[in-house]
Amino acid sequence: MITFKYFKLIAILLSVLTSSCATVSAPDERDPWESFNRSIYSFNDGFDRAIGRPVAEAYQFILPDPVETGVSNFFSNLNDVVVVVNDLLQFKFLQAASDFSRLIVNTTFGLLGIFDVASHMELPKHDEDFGQTLAHWGVGDGAYLVLPFLGSSSVRDATGLLFDAYLLFPIAYVKDDEARWGLIALAAIDKRASLLEASRILEKSGVDPYVFVRDAYFQVRENQIYDGNPPSTRIYKEPTEEDLLLEEELEKELLLQ
Repeated sequence: MITFKYFKLIAILLSVLTSSCATVSAPDERDPWESFNRSIYSFNDGFDRAIGRPVAEAYQFILPDPVETGVSNFFSNLNDVVVVVNDLLQFKFLQAASDFSRLIVNTTFGLLGIFDVASHMELPKHDEDFGQTLAHWGVGDGAYLVLPFLGSSSVRDATGLLFDAYLLFPIAYVKDDEARWGLIALAAIDKRASLLEASRILEKSGVDPYVFVRDAYFQVRENQIYDGNPPSTRIYKEPTEEDLLLEEELEKELLLQ
């Protein structure tokens, strides 16, 4: 449910696509269990093609856009409980106050979150989970891990998922089994529907889809952990004499213009 959190996934997938040229990749040290992960990925892909995607497409076709948006808003509002707790665990107290206010406003005036009133009151949506909290505390990713049905994760993020899903996410506390599993199924279908465009991009990419998804996952998680400002991976290179001369010439040209 809450693992399908890759709200900027389409943009990230596009950036990966533009930087991916080969269909075969070298072994990745982040993925020591690649053989096992690929088998789970194949299982998930088969399930998605047979059931997940057709159901999501039917869901998107049948529901009017405002209703689909309302369903997404409802589950996003529930997830704000997870966000607030993890804000506090990361000592982001001002963000926690904003997210708590957002939760209260949308739950009340937004009719259990169906309407996103808070965003119009300059209370933006944030995205925090216990995997990010563990990263904030200094815990590394651990090995890449593909989970059955849930998809891309890591040892750290799978641990965080368990914490969030069983202790923080409100649906876990619904006592009626049918209602609880019905909500879980609806959340999964709604999120799968939101990723249909990403699936189409993936199919047209011409690269190894397993590697494509893995790399996108790591980019998304890094972006989330650093709140959209990941550290630069560029290596500083001392400028040569030719570089300095070229810079001087460019400066002269700019001054003359």
